[in-house]
Amino acid sequence: MTDMDLASVSSLDDPVRRRLYEEVSRRSEPVCRDEAAAAAGIGRALAVYHLDKLVESRLLTASYQRPAGRSGPGAGRPAKLYARSDREFAVSVPPREYELAARLLAQVVESDASGRSRAALLEAARRLGADLGGRLRSRGADDLETMLAGHGYEPRRDEAGTIRLRNCPFHQLAEAHREIVCGMNLGLIEGLVAGFGVPQARPALDPSPGHCCVTIGGDRP
Repeated sequence: MTDMDLASVSSLDDPVRRRLYEEVSRRSEPVCRDEAAAAAGIGRALAVYHLDKLVESRLLTASYQRPAGRSGPGAGRPAKLYARSDREFAVSVPPREYELAARLLAQVVESDASGRSRAALLEAARRLGADLGGRLRSRGADDLETMLAGHGYEPRRDEAGTIRLRNCPFHQLAEAHREIVCGMNLGLIEGLVAGFGVPQARPALDPSPGHCCVTIGGDRP
């Protein structure tokens, strides 16, 4: 944990700033100032102040773009757009190095030429997922998307009804050990949907930029 990480996370303690961050994070496309202000239910000037503070904290990124269909002289100034940063911030008191342990374990699995470690990891992921899904169902969670959101996946349904996951809870680890981690993630989600009691859901590997590697097809639960 660095002082800058702590300052970045602490900036979300402000309720207005946090609401703006959440509104921008929900969008799959960058958001202009007016859209963000309207979504958060605040005035534009206040939104601009907090949005730019979130950029300073590296929680959001800013870019400039002209409105669609406008170009050349007379098109007006480009609008300032905001999107969630892909930087990660972790705060632990006292400091912990769980990601380091995960990287070491992933390297051990990758080095096992027999494939037994991978098979054991996949089976363990499915068992854990089934246990988590069953527990959540028993506690009254009422739909698959709520359950997935509770584990940080940020699910969204597309027009075809497929659930796409906007966030991978294992992103940094997957960047370094993609095959191992994506396979583990698929097993975990297979277990989650099975334990939750949604037999019509069909998790599959379907990686796309800016999303988790797993999608969930099938009939709407």
